[in-house]
Amino acid sequence: MSWQAYVDSSLVGSGHLDKGAIISVAGDSVWATSAGFTIKPEEMKNIVAILTQSGGAKDKAFADGLHVDGERYVLARAEDRSLYARQGRTGIIAVKTKQAIIVGHHGEAQIAGNATQTTEALADYLIKAGY
Repeated sequence: MSWQAYVDSSLVGSGHLDKGAIISVAGDSVWATSAGFTIKPEEMKNIVAILTQSGGAKDKAFADGLHVDGERYVLARAEDRSLYARQGRTGIIAVKTKQAIIVGHHGEAQIAGNATQTTEALADYLIKAGY
């Protein structure tokens, strides 16, 4: 399956997310993305820094927020391999695998828990497949 197919069918196709992307774990390239969902290079680098807990990025994100697709989100939780951020009733989930970071976005009509579960499940699948 192509990276784009994972975004289209596993993330957005689930109905639990309205946008998604898969980026490299180095934060230097986008492997696949939903139409109109653009994660800028500096946003990718920041997500990577938070998930790898480098340079105080996590503390800075808790204080200042996190930007994805040009929008500011409040960092709600950051764990070993994942982060969760909200903007009103919408939110971002990012989960790190061995080689990639899956970024999901849920809209107001979608349930955050279902969006999180869907994104985490794809990450688990990719980890088991060696990615």
